[in-house]
Amino acid sequence: MKQQEEITIQSLANNEDVQIGYSDNEIVVVDSIQQFTEISSAHVAMNAIVICTSGKAQAQMNGIQMELHRNQVAIIPQNVTVTDVMVSPDFDAKGMFLTNRILRSFLNEKISVWNDMMYIHRQHIVTMDEDEILFYTHFYDMLTLSIEKGKENPYHTEIIQSLLRSAILGLCGTMKWMLLADNSPLGSAAWQRQELSTSKSHFQRFLDLLHSTEVKHRTVEAYANDLCISPKYLTTICKKNSGKTANEWITEHVLEDIRYYLKQTDLSMKQICDQLGFPNPSFFGKYVKDHFGMTPMEFRKG
Repeated sequence: MKQQEEITIQSLANNEDVQIGYSDNEIVVVDSIQQFTEISSAHVAMNAIVICTSGKAQAQMNGIQMELHRNQVAIIPQNVTVTDVMVSPDFDAKGMFLTNRILRSFLNEKISVWNDMMYIHRQHIVTMDEDEILFYTHFYDMLTLSIEKGKENPYHTEIIQSLLRSAILGLCGTMKWMLLADNSPLGSAAWQRQELSTSKSHFQRFLDLLHSTEVKHRTVEAYANDLCISPKYLTTICKKNSGKTANEWITEHVLEDIRYYLKQTDLSMKQICDQLGFPNPSFFGKYVKDHFGMTPMEFRKG
């Protein structure tokens, strides 16, 4: 069986080798993740924010090469596979892991900034200047103090979550400035106008639905029905807000799931078909051949 770490709220909280600063049912704050340097492959089941405090690391995230240096933040959306992890001997980092529900409750309408950063621009590294590092250092000290000294407070969880929400909002503000500085159509004034539009709102709902749906191999019509809009309108708003059609978004996410199950698990083709919503292995094989240029078994062995 292939060895791969499954990183969830429960696995982190129950791992005695991980230095936990705080945990509840929806958040885990990890004070040091040197232990993860021994993991060559991991499936991150929830959203993660990792701050490199020393050294450097590189890895592939769903096949995309990433490199993280000191004073940089890696932002990882839920259900991502991280492979080919390599770190320097002095690498260390702090991490925050959150369920999608708590992230949405923290950001509310600002979740659109997160989605644009993660799924449209695909920017997963944020570099902080010295002032930002100083701010988050003081913030972390205050968080640690609240965790250690406030356990008897009946509102302990709410206090901790409020502090964490403030930190994520601050990071989200930095992400928005990065988007506004982008010269693409989604940057500058054009991006600001789109943010307020109805089509933008529907597009964000589509992204949320796509990310939260376990079986993503569904028709545009099925997603449009869930959103109570027409398939044509869904395709139009996707094209307007991202440059890609709804079907291209669906296909992209299905291929990421296929890559994960073929490369990171030993499930049979029938099991993968059932997991991903394909009617039979023959149809699945043709789909993989059409998109990857090889059979599922060839792709798995390659």
